[in-house]
Amino acid sequence: MALRFVYLFYRMVLMASPSRLGSFELAALLSVARLGHGAYGLAIRRDLSDRMGRAYSVGAVYTTLQRLEAKGLLKSHTTDPLPIRGGRSRRHFTITGAGSRALRAAERDAAALWAGVGTIRPEPA
Repeated sequence: MALRFVYLFYRMVLMASPSRLGSFELAALLSVARLGHGAYGLAIRRDLSDRMGRAYSVGAVYTTLQRLEAKGLLKSHTTDPLPIRGGRSRRHFTITGAGSRALRAAERDAAALWAGVGTIRPEPA
């Protein structure tokens, strides 16, 4: 019974860690970093779709951005409405210090995983 408790505690601590990112969370965080001051919902969605080669729903992108903001990796602010008739305000996202550290940690983890692999070639049949 004690081993099960330790295992459950261990899993919960790992899942709650803001530095552990899912692949789509990492892609969204990188997109915000890449877009800089132009990082708002639609631009992030376009960037993700172009780079990942598939269309993502608006809901999936905004849900992920909200989750990253809740983890403290992003912050957002709403702009004034665009100066055109019927112009809407935009929600712009920026990376926090914790978000930058999470990106660097993900980069280090990926480099450690790829270390020593070399060129991947198919095996002869």
